[in-house]
Amino acid sequence: MSEGRVPHDEEERLRELDELGALDVLAEPVFQAIAELTAYVCQAPIALVNLSGRDRQYFKGHVGTSSTDMDRRVRFCPYTIEIRRLLEVPDALADARFRDDPVVSGEPYVRFYAGAPMISSRGHALGVVCVFDHRPRRLATAQHRALNILAVCATALLELHHHGRQADELITRLREVAELKNQFLRTVNHELRTPLTSIRSYLQLIQEGDLDGPTERNFLAVIDSNSERILHLIDELLLVASLNARTAAFRPQRCDLSRLARSAIDAAATKARNKGHDLVLDAPAEVTVWADEQRMQQVIAQLLDNAVKFTSGGGTITVTVRADPLPTLEVQDTGIGISPDAVGRVFEDFYRAPEAEEQAIGGTGLGLPIVSKIVRMHGGSVAIDSRPGEGTRVRLTLPCPPPEPQ
Repeated sequence: MSEGRVPHDEEERLRELDELGALDVLAEPVFQAIAELTAYVCQAPIALVNLSGRDRQYFKGHVGTSSTDMDRRVRFCPYTIEIRRLLEVPDALADARFRDDPVVSGEPYVRFYAGAPMISSRGHALGVVCVFDHRPRRLATAQHRALNILAVCATALLELHHHGRQADELITRLREVAELKNQFLRTVNHELRTPLTSIRSYLQLIQEGDLDGPTERNFLAVIDSNSERILHLIDELLLVASLNARTAAFRPQRCDLSRLARSAIDAAATKARNKGHDLVLDAPAEVTVWADEQRMQQVIAQLLDNAVKFTSGGGTITVTVRADPLPTLEVQDTGIGISPDAVGRVFEDFYRAPEAEEQAIGGTGLGLPIVSKIVRMHGGSVAIDSRPGEGTRVRLTLPCPPPEPQ
């Protein structure tokens, strides 16, 4: 094979090596054992389990050399990959294909080579199980057969390692899903049982009579409030289900992000005032975005609800809107913050940060997941910057509206 020549399926072959993670960890005991067995069976001083990358060859197992890789211009193994069958070179100096190879003309002065290709279940030659010697020689037929078998075993081990890693990842994911299901059941149980218990108790008192008018009206107001809480939970569950199924209505149009922010702040003012918070808006007169107004109202309302809920009394919540370089909206609070480990998970459905659990702050764990899904539906992005005890900043970046038709 002339220098620089590559197999016809080179890109697919390299892609499979990458997917298998074959080059992520090089020397491994099981492949080292295959190299040692190959050296023993072939009675050779040098043996390799050699994977051929784009520019270099990498040794998963090696005997007789301390190197862990070599240049791909050393042509014995690439040639074997190209022809896709066992190759034996009895005397490299007498073979025009290899006499000028750097390992023949220089250290380690190879004279003999035999190698069998490692052909995957997809049909790509990923590497070679091979031996080298310093003297001309030939292998016996039984040794040829053993070399081919060892190449098959090495390939199978590569694929088994890959499937094993996939199985481990799947098991981890299934455990996460099981925990998510349990979290969902705990959350829904609490978020439904608490208001339902309250409604039932107040209804029983009303049914018993003997209440004066003001007390009865107060009880009815509590029932109404808890009914709204249940409806809100059901709405959240239905919304996240439709967003996950990608069936949620989405009608983007040109709209004013500053106006949406002002409207959301007005709606959150009573809750914020009840906790002694200052609500601050920093926004230009108008920032035009391409968005579904109803969905963006849900997003901003959710961010403000989180900020109010997770900020201790007397805090400050600042909403900032900017137009350049892209339309952005930022909500920053002085609340309890989120740990670095939890920040990476707050967009998972039903996940609740330890800080929220420890301080018994109510919620379903759906707020930020809904925010993220709606913003991504718009082609935008969400970023969170938070530290425990230092507050949280959530930044939304949204697309500019398309040019208006002439």
